[in-house]
Amino acid sequence: MLSFANNEPDFNVALSLSLVIFGFDGVNLDVLLAKNNTHEGKLHLPSRNLMAEDDLSETALEMFQDLFGHKTPNLIEQLKAFGGVSRSPEGRVVNIAHNALVKSSDFKAEKWEQHGMHWCPVQKIPELIFDHSEIVQFSRDRLARRVSRRPLGFHMLPTEFTLGQLLKLYETALSKKIDKRKLRKKLFKTNLLEDLHRKADGSKYGQYKGSLLYQFNKQEYQDMNLKGYPFQF
Repeated sequence: MLSFANNEPDFNVALSLSLVIFGFDGVNLDVLLAKNNTHEGKLHLPSRNLMAEDDLSETALEMFQDLFGHKTPNLIEQLKAFGGVSRSPEGRVVNIAHNALVKSSDFKAEKWEQHGMHWCPVQKIPELIFDHSEIVQFSRDRLARRVSRRPLGFHMLPTEFTLGQLLKLYETALSKKIDKRKLRKKLFKTNLLEDLHRKADGSKYGQYKGSLLYQFNKQEYQDMNLKGYPFQF
């Protein structure tokens, strides 16, 4: 029979928190990475060691605010704990990973680029220190499962976007090609997209001149986030 643990706790175990932040710049699905000067300049996820009084959710929000200048709780999701015994050479550290979805342009680059923090396309992420590559892969798998069931893009696409941008975001998140005609047919059987009856002028990254512009129907988007798609990818 299981009972409450009666052995003495080991208070030499440390806790850390990492953020897997996915951003979309209109063409690429990126992950925010930082350079670790104490590990030969190798790359890692934005991370912070936790103190005894730190709340997990509030710490994730504070880190997000430092990077993007605002707190948006519905953008941040706790993933799981990564606690491999030898995951850190400094000692036993359990990492509580979170992820978030943003527009790449919201990143406060002028503040953080000097510290080696930058966007990297998901297809080009090199080997990261510790087990951060495993954390990124776990987060990508979670993102793909979410995309296959519920809409993605409200917090990642520009307010006005083209079908080509939406298609690119979904293809990268799902790691597969999607038939644009079939996707268009499925989407327009719903009220998810609103036709703005205007065309892109080609001045914005990822928008080809002459492409039709759309925006999300906020109410339909919220409903699909709760109920899921009325179709399958």
